Amino acid sequence: MAIVRNIKKQDLQRESKHTEVECTYSIVRMTEGVFLQIDTYGSSSRQERGKKSQSVRFAPEAVAQLKKILATY
Repeated sequence: MAIVRNIKKQDLQRESKHTEVECTYSIVRMTEGVFLQIDTYGSSSRQERGKKSQSVRFAPEAVAQLKKILATY
């Protein structure tokens, strides 16, 4: 699992097609603060369908950055 505290902008070098997957979120309360956790699950073509594939936990400062980024669109 990764904890994200800072988000930097980087333009894509090239675009690639992505497969759609299921995604869930959780609010995790810890002594360090409240975190937003995003989990994605394997695509339907994976051997173990429905298995958690990736987890990213956003620290409060990263959530604030996400809010600012999303407000520009």
